[in-house]
Amino acid sequence: MVIPASSTEYVHVPVTAPAGTDLSGSPVKVAIVAHGDNPAEGEWHTAEWVDGRARLLIGPGGGALTLTRGNYRVWIAFDPPGAENLVRLSGSLTIS
Repeated sequence: MVIPASSTEYVHVPVTAPAGTDLSGSPVKVAIVAHGDNPAEGEWHTAEWVDGRARLLIGPGGGALTLTRGNYRVWIAFDPPGAENLVRLSGSLTIS
């Protein structure tokens, strides 16, 4: 996905839930980082579920974070009911 640095919009992260799991009540966080390591605790942002996807508002007009031009990695973490607490690298994002 490519987003201009001047745009304020939602980044949508598709999620495949464990079979038979309703994620709508599960906490979800998204991290968008420029480095290759796992996100640090302070890099996670509370996201929300919409139509089976997590979304996070980014950009200079009130987003959870404002990104400068560059390439980023998008991570998601969610805690479905049960023993699992999932953290996944979801993809990449280019800010132009």
